[in-house]
Amino acid sequence: MKNEEEFISTVSHEMRTPLTSIRGFAQTMLSSWDKLDDESKKKFLKIIEQQSNRLIHLVENILSVTKIPDEKLVFKKTSVNYSISTVIQIIKQKYGNYKFELNLAKDDPAIYADADKLEQILINLVENACKYSEPGSTVKVSTKETDKSVIIYVQDEGCGIDEKYADKIFEKFSRIDNPLTRKTQGSGLGLFITKSLTEKMKGKISFKNTGHGTRFELEFPQYSMEDHARCSVTS
Repeated sequence: MKNEEEFISTVSHEMRTPLTSIRGFAQTMLSSWDKLDDESKKKFLKIIEQQSNRLIHLVENILSVTKIPDEKLVFKKTSVNYSISTVIQIIKQKYGNYKFELNLAKDDPAIYADADKLEQILINLVENACKYSEPGSTVKVSTKETDKSVIIYVQDEGCGIDEKYADKIFEKFSRIDNPLTRKTQGSGLGLFITKSLTEKMKGKISFKNTGHGTRFELEFPQYSMEDHARCSVTS
């Protein structure tokens, strides 16, 4: 009960800020419309749009959190390179002022995963890499294979995360305090969702402060003959 109360309290707090901002600027425009110049109106509407998007993103993340324990994943043979390429094309639409460097394993490794959820995980990590580094920086995504696993790296050029926060950053509503996070709005749910989905697909997630940013690492078991047999049974 205590955890549920804390969750509701935190959600209420997170929602209050964008709602207060939307109401405040809407009231200002309604009461002073004739006194505001066009530039001010555009500025206020832009803030309302940004805060509305922030609220929508928060609600979507909360819904994702509540669904995770009971959510049924659809496992199949999933191309890691294809998933990464798809995600990069999506992210480029929003973060066109960033550079993306891909170094993908040539033999196109596969894992047994839910393709949609893998893309959600990758979007969270690549979008975070953009959000928490300066415009114009390079986001690097690379893959490699070991005997039994496929590893995906997402590297940014931000100020880095202190490794003492290794557990904390994956908790609900966790936000690390540094110059870039202070400038960037976020719900503190993205990495919790990312870790939860990764583990549901028998994967692991970790990060490393490289001294020139943060590198997140995803590790999944390679697609195996056992997985192929399971796919044949369910198809």
